[in-house]
Amino acid sequence: MAQAFVNSKIQPGKVVVFIKPTCPYCRKTQELLSQLPFKQGLLEFVDITAASNTSEIQDYLEQLTGARTVPRVFIGQECIGGCTDLVNMHERGELLTRLMQIGALQ
Repeated sequence: MAQAFVNSKIQPGKVVVFIKPTCPYCRKTQELLSQLPFKQGLLEFVDITAASNTSEIQDYLEQLTGARTVPRVFIGQECIGGCTDLVNMHERGELLTRLMQIGALQ
């Protein structure tokens, strides 16, 4: 169930971030990504606490990405890591390039 849920969200050409609303790193990730000119429907924040199987979702994220912490940021079908990884990628100028490569920006 958790595996099918996570896999249904991760898609080529889309950015998906698995979050918990109370997590400060998740909020920072949301703030950074929300400032960018995404095409309609190509940025999704998935609140894993809204599901009854939050722990199983985190277990599967760990299996998939090596970490069960949130946020887990997927650019297309690749997990780039969490908040610090995203911020570093942005500061190096790589984030916009990657987002343009997958066609997610306007």
